[in-house]
Amino acid sequence: MSKMRAARYDRYGPPEVLYEATVPVPVAKPEEALVRVHAASVNGGELAMRAGKLALLGGRNFPKSTGIDFAGEVVTPASGPAGPKAGDRVWGVMPLRRIGSAAEFVAVEPRRLALSPTGLDLVPAAALPGVGTTAITALRDKARLQPGERLLVRGASGGVGSVAVQLGRALGARVTALAGAKNLDFVRDLGAEEAFDYATTEPAGLGAFDVVLDTVGTALGPYRRLLTSRGRMVSISFDPGHVLASAVYLLATTVFGPRRVRFFSGNPTHKLLSELTGYVESGALRPVVDTVFPLADIAGAHRALEAGGVRGKHVVQVV
Repeated sequence: MSKMRAARYDRYGPPEVLYEATVPVPVAKPEEALVRVHAASVNGGELAMRAGKLALLGGRNFPKSTGIDFAGEVVTPASGPAGPKAGDRVWGVMPLRRIGSAAEFVAVEPRRLALSPTGLDLVPAAALPGVGTTAITALRDKARLQPGERLLVRGASGGVGSVAVQLGRALGARVTALAGAKNLDFVRDLGAEEAFDYATTEPAGLGAFDVVLDTVGTALGPYRRLLTSRGRMVSISFDPGHVLASAVYLLATTVFGPRRVRFFSGNPTHKLLSELTGYVESGALRPVVDTVFPLADIAGAHRALEAGGVRGKHVVQVV
């Protein structure tokens, strides 16, 4: 068990820079658990990192790893009585400074793990930790979504959006979904009361909303204007083409005037991951997997997410 397979890249660039490497198994510190990864999912942030769009944060030290959330089985537990035990099936999220869940093993602190839902296979489970905890934080904690309120989910067929539609319905909201034309029936099946094609629907024609969840990051102004006087908007993405302008807008709307926009960066804890497990076990949420790729085709997984039109998540199977 001294060596393992893991996704790596030696320079910033397109998906083709990714490859499967043979590297040493990480040595877990006493306060860390060693987890055998069954699967990991692909996130938009990883694409930006790999492409070099976040090079100021990522630096120029190569090779680099990829993969943030995962599901797997504990091989060696952390020291102390708390935390999962050897053999426990868990899911979790890697810290941004140590991403690399697209690998056979990860060493991670128990506070970033929780028991995965009973009866849920670990491959589809990998689609949920990051997007599921993001949706819970956005709708329940930041927006404080209430039963009977009108919720608009922009980007409803994607990773966070597909969970937010389900969660919004579970919280008792009336959910309106914006998605591509081919995904309208899909988001209705997830729980949307209404679904509209984003390409042909003007925001002004949608009516007023108590909560708007934006997963896209572009043209936030027209959607912010849909909020009621006590409405809340949560955005989880910057405009990829105008990152600085997008950041300034979000900052300004957080500080000035009514209908403020909430923005946050997910950093899920054991408690939040455990709550996500509860939502799944109650039947309120389910993972949505578009395509499962083998680790050897990590480049294909990134290429597919970049191509757009994903329903839920692309998952990379490791075991």
